[in-house]
Amino acid sequence: MNALISVSDKTGVAEFAAALVGLGFNLLSTGGTAKLLQEAGLPVTEVAEVTRFPEMLDGRVKTLHPAVHGGLLARRDLPAHMQALADHGIGSIDLVVINLYPFESTVARKGCTLADAIENIDIGGPAMVRSAAKNWQHVAVLTDASQYAPVLAELQAHEGKLSDKTRFGLAVAAFNRISNYDAAISDYLSAIDFEAAGADGVPARGLFSAQSNGRFVKLQDLRYGENAHQQAALYRDLYPAPGSIVTAEQLQGKELSYNNIADADAAWECVKQFDTGPNATLGAAAACVIVKHANPCGVAVGADALQAYQKAFKTDPTSAFGGIIAFNVPVDGAAAEAVSKQFVEVLMAPDFTPEALAVLQAKANVRVLRIPLDGVQRDGATDWARGQNAIDVKRVGSGLLMQTADNHELKLSDLKVVTKKAPTDQQLQDLLFAWNVAKFVKSNAIVFCKDGMTMGVGAGQMSRLDSARIASIKAGHAGLSLQGTAVASDAFFPFRDGLDVVIDHGATCVIQPGGSMRDQEVIDAADERGVAMVFSGVRHFRH
Repeated sequence: MNALISVSDKTGVAEFAAALVGLGFNLLSTGGTAKLLQEAGLPVTEVAEVTRFPEMLDGRVKTLHPAVHGGLLARRDLPAHMQALADHGIGSIDLVVINLYPFESTVARKGCTLADAIENIDIGGPAMVRSAAKNWQHVAVLTDASQYAPVLAELQAHEGKLSDKTRFGLAVAAFNRISNYDAAISDYLSAIDFEAAGADGVPARGLFSAQSNGRFVKLQDLRYGENAHQQAALYRDLYPAPGSIVTAEQLQGKELSYNNIADADAAWECVKQFDTGPNATLGAAAACVIVKHANPCGVAVGADALQAYQKAFKTDPTSAFGGIIAFNVPVDGAAAEAVSKQFVEVLMAPDFTPEALAVLQAKANVRVLRIPLDGVQRDGATDWARGQNAIDVKRVGSGLLMQTADNHELKLSDLKVVTKKAPTDQQLQDLLFAWNVAKFVKSNAIVFCKDGMTMGVGAGQMSRLDSARIASIKAGHAGLSLQGTAVASDAFFPFRDGLDVVIDHGATCVIQPGGSMRDQEVIDAADERGVAMVFSGVRHFRH
């Protein structure tokens, strides 16, 4: 039996090769890998001895030869193939270990030049991987160090043989690896503006490549989609961001549905907006978000998880029934007791105390998700490091809409006071809180808040005026007074009527983006009514 080993990432390869020798494999290898195996004291034949042709062009050509690809592609069940190998003195290759030049990590490095990128495009490696994977009935192909242990265990258990199922699985993984590798090259090269000058050979690249090559890994099939007649599955990014919904660990409960996952993502992304520690929102130590049908129906901060939940629940107890609940701090026993008194579909937090888990076990159908936030950075870190998407995608008929994700975070210093009356420090904090919530409410969005708690949420109406009215109606149904509240509008007030509605119901300060042709009319109305208004300069449409 012959094994060909040629790897860029040499993690664990010497140990794996030694085990192969112990099973009776002869080793073939190239360049640096061959040197590593020789230094490990293993018997190895260099590929150049097999091809009778030296490596050339600085290693660009070394395995592109019939002596290699014939040994990979020959079908053992076809006498003509085996006779051809014999006629040309070519030995069959039964197992291949290949990982590719590190193109992805090279182009991710700051200062990567186009020349560096090009030299890290592997040619011979993908060709061998494809040949071996095509002939999976007879050849096993390993493309990642994580495959070494399970493959070795099966080889040792079955006298150096692998099952058809294992070889086929390895072939699928191999073709997936080649697909992802080629997609990364396409994404990188087709984003380059060739005519734009790059500093020190570093090419100028646009945000959006000329060809989009989505790379996602299926996590699971779902029972159905938004409705029972639709089929669905959940995929994750090839390299998922930490602290995101696809990295969740389900601790208990029924299988997650399509709608559960969509709503859970909305809740999780919203609750991550609120800091804990020294920069805590409104000085609170915990935040809670309750989502129903993709919209926050209750959001609050509090001294602990229990208080944050109790405040969030008060906003709209009716809508909270069957909702999705997210915390940005670990859930303790007291918070779990309170949550367990209502019907909840999904509960998620960075962690749960043993007491909390014991309480929740009595609600066996509740889906409990743990999503650690440790290491999810803030303050200037990349979107990915903060567990956020860098690009958002929406499917349209036979196409995609792509945009940079709405990761804008408003600071006090960004606010522009446009009225004669300025907001107090407390009002400014409530305005920022309301703004963070409005960002996650479907447009048109109007959000009343006070003391770190949503008091009324109007979402998804065709008219901003109707959203304002609905927010006040819902507050009334919940028995909440809107007197002295702060209001956020996700986009500008096109007329003064929407502003008058929120003031009529008790708002004393308002945050909106500004930018309307009638801004002055709305500002004059605010001055007339004696309320403070600030402009954010940024809108948050969410469709």
